[in-house]
Amino acid sequence: MAKKFNDLRKKMSAESQERAKTKTSVMLSEMALDELREARRLTQEQLAERLNVKQPAIAKIERRADMYMSTLRGVIRAMGGEMEICAVFPEGRVTIKQFRELRARAAA
Repeated sequence: MAKKFNDLRKKMSAESQERAKTKTSVMLSEMALDELREARRLTQEQLAERLNVKQPAIAKIERRADMYMSTLRGVIRAMGGEMEICAVFPEGRVTIKQFRELRARAAA
């Protein structure tokens, strides 16, 4: 018989539980687009409807390694989020604000 994960977790040391929590946080902060869609509990059909495209277009987008930022931004917005672009350096992260400014100008 399968054991419940919560029962197994209770048997883990506090140190092991903390490592598992940290690993989970990392995994949740880095996802492929299809994983993100699934985590948001959306099907390709639902996302396609929100974007006014057909389901095969979503499948194609999810397989792409390269796409326009405007396409990605549209997909992220359709999932209920906002897209940020950041550069990562050894001394820290910098959010690139140019794209927010372009969006604000376009909306005006």
